[in-house]
Amino acid sequence: MYLQCQDQAYTGRDRNIAGTMFRQHRKNFDLMRWFVLAVLCVLMNSANAGTYPDHLIRFVNPSSAGGNVDTVARYVAQKVSAYLGVPVMVENRTGASSIIGSDYVARSAPNGYTFLFSPAGTFTINPGFVKKLPYDTLKDFSPVSIVAEGPLVLVANPALGVNSLKDLIALAKSKPDDLVAATGGNGTAGHLALELFERVSGTKFLTIHYTGNTAGLNDTLAGRAQIMVDTPSTSLPFIKAGKLRALAVTGSRRLPMLPDVPTIAESGFPGYQADVKLILAGPAGLPPDIVNRMSEAVAHVAHDPASRQHFADQGVELVGSTPQEMAEFVAKDIIKWTDVIHEAGIVRK
Repeated sequence: MYLQCQDQAYTGRDRNIAGTMFRQHRKNFDLMRWFVLAVLCVLMNSANAGTYPDHLIRFVNPSSAGGNVDTVARYVAQKVSAYLGVPVMVENRTGASSIIGSDYVARSAPNGYTFLFSPAGTFTINPGFVKKLPYDTLKDFSPVSIVAEGPLVLVANPALGVNSLKDLIALAKSKPDDLVAATGGNGTAGHLALELFERVSGTKFLTIHYTGNTAGLNDTLAGRAQIMVDTPSTSLPFIKAGKLRALAVTGSRRLPMLPDVPTIAESGFPGYQADVKLILAGPAGLPPDIVNRMSEAVAHVAHDPASRQHFADQGVELVGSTPQEMAEFVAKDIIKWTDVIHEAGIVRK
């Protein structure tokens, strides 16, 4: 009887010990399970990042379809698509000086599948030109790359009788607010290039804003306007035909297709520069690996000799900058153009 009770007591203690050990092992097992799950999550996220991109990417163009920006955007999209191995489509969302398309991208998910392909003026001119933007240009976007750049060309109707920039300045000063200058619209790159020229040269033109470059160019060809700052690709055929006279280009270098036409800077106004740049940006919060991946894709296109030659014939130079270079350019040019806009008194409400 004593032995039986002793065995029963021993068995009870053993069960208690076994239960304690089981609970401890279970706790350790749970901790290990959570650790393994955490590691798996990290590995899965890394794998997902490594497979970017895996479906269609959109380049939102806030300019009209068929224009100069659209032509470059579609070419670059096709080449980036081939490089990344996924479709890249251009989607036009126009209106309100590029604000509609820009705002759409700013509000998009920062997942690497929606980008803004836009003239740099959307970033560098609008902050000074438009009083209330629906986004913060410096905070609500992730810079990716300066895709391309090119100068504008200052042209005159031959009937004006000027053969150089010096001639135009002398005539304009003798007839202030008399010579008509056409632009493609208030706040456009051509308009701001003209305002900057007036500022450095001490001239003043009667500026007429048209609804697009084509309308302004047509009136310049007809003689209803005497001068215009236009894109080389649209003016060049008329320059070659003698229907327009190229007086100067607005960039830092002469155009290969107009080697005898000086820059405004070398015509007596050092430091003058009004290139048109095209940029690529994503919404704020875009992961650095995605930013770098897309920047590398654009650089690949920009360094391709065939692509460079294709655009050189249009007066456009492919760039393919780093994200940091784009960010520095935007910050600097916001200050430059805001100063010009405010001095000219052309702020839009």
